[in-house]
Amino acid sequence: MKINEITNKNTLLMIGIIFVAFTLRPAITSIGPLTGHIKEDMGITNGLAGLLTTLPLLAFGLLSPFVPKFAQKFGNELSVMVGLIVLGSGIIIRSIDTITLLFSGTIFIGFGIAICNVLLPGVVKQSFPKKVGLVTGVYTLSMAIFAGLGPGLSIPLAESLGLGWQLSLGTWIILIIMAVAFWLPQLRQKSIPKSCLIQKQSNSPIWSSSIAWQVTLFMGLQSMVYFSITSWAPEILLSRGFELAVSGWMITLFQFSGLPANIIIPILADKLPNQKGIALGIGLVGLMGLSGLIFSANKGLLTICMALLGISLGSAISHGLTLISLRAANAEQAANLSGMAQSIGYLLAALGPLMVGLLFDLFHTWTIPLIFLVVITLIFTVAGIGAGRNLYVLQEKHETLST
Repeated sequence: MKINEITNKNTLLMIGIIFVAFTLRPAITSIGPLTGHIKEDMGITNGLAGLLTTLPLLAFGLLSPFVPKFAQKFGNELSVMVGLIVLGSGIIIRSIDTITLLFSGTIFIGFGIAICNVLLPGVVKQSFPKKVGLVTGVYTLSMAIFAGLGPGLSIPLAESLGLGWQLSLGTWIILIIMAVAFWLPQLRQKSIPKSCLIQKQSNSPIWSSSIAWQVTLFMGLQSMVYFSITSWAPEILLSRGFELAVSGWMITLFQFSGLPANIIIPILADKLPNQKGIALGIGLVGLMGLSGLIFSANKGLLTICMALLGISLGSAISHGLTLISLRAANAEQAANLSGMAQSIGYLLAALGPLMVGLLFDLFHTWTIPLIFLVVITLIFTVAGIGAGRNLYVLQEKHETLST
């Protein structure tokens, strides 16, 4: 294959990855500002409303261990396309005005995102082995851009344009159509992982690796905080005196504050001899943001706190995805670690929005749920420091990576 053909292939793949990444968050993040409308229209509690974010995460966790086996049979490229189609179907189903379809569509959204979530780190490791940090940064940045636009546009679409919450959520099908179009060239390829991917996950040695578990805990618990903030910050800010539309744009601020970190952290992590300091910094900034939400009622300070949380959690998701590639010796191991981190990790993350909603229903204050998130932040910081050790998963006796 000629050099220019390789370059064109990689360019098309990079564009495809970017557009797939665009679709992986707004279907979830757009829910938060609309929670009040959905509760009123459907007559559901805060706990049930929390399920609208929890169910996709449960779907991530339940499906993720099986995604590598699916890719082994059908190839990474076709598998990602199937994920996009399932995600688009879920967006359409969720937009139909019945409570059964609301929750059913939400589950389909989770299944679709899970397929793409698991496969992208392996695709990056395989196709861009010498640029893992840069490519991971680009696709997490792409993911974060539309994660931020989702909540900011929800209320204007629903109220200003008069679409209602159903069509406001349904507009994200446009992104799916674009992603499908840009991913189509990849269907000419059929990149199939090697046989190690089809080992049963429960018997896979990777599940006995302390590094793998630390990556998993970091990935899962930072996601627990991220999705809890995305789901409930509009309601928290509403209780602090913000208008509903403004609270939606505050989530956009939260998302966009992390954009520089999305590109900087993976590149930095790729260059450092270990990543312990990155995890510590992420945790400290996150604790500062959460402390402000607990103790302050000043709108200016709360705005700063939302930005700090955005920087912390924007760094955390980029760092978590980078760790999956850095702690893996090859693309096959990266896919197995990705399946583990995103199955157990997102099952843990799924508890976040549900627990926050239930704690508020129980105590009728946002202080207790926010203290809960402080504890989770402390735990994922410790896990991240462990995951930052300069080792591959499955390396015995804590050897240092050969250079």
